[in-house]
Amino acid sequence: MGKIYLKNIRLYAFHGCMDEEEKIGSDYVVNVIVDSDLNQSSISDDLKETVDYVSLHAIVKEEMFTRSMLLENVANRILKKIFLKHKSVSHVKVNVAKINPPISGNVEEVAVEIELNRSSLGFD
Repeated sequence: MGKIYLKNIRLYAFHGCMDEEEKIGSDYVVNVIVDSDLNQSSISDDLKETVDYVSLHAIVKEEMFTRSMLLENVANRILKKIFLKHKSVSHVKVNVAKINPPISGNVEEVAVEIELNRSSLGFD
């Protein structure tokens, strides 16, 4: 087994419960960790035998550009789509952070993190 990391994917999106968030948007940072068997690809040097991080990045972008009220929903959609598109992935952790959220007080970010095994979703 091994892990593939996509760290600090920076995006601008329009998630949130407030009307202003839909109109003006906000900065976000997404982190993804996937567990997969990397033994064969580490020997073969063949992209077809691993989880392509370009594909993972595309999934994150697609789901981040689909508006949601809650970060939980965005993180869950990213996680499920990774499992659907990458059968070799056994575990995923997704963290979605909103930078400078529109709340009273000095808060750098708010974040949601979800992690699941493929078997817990019935994708076996």
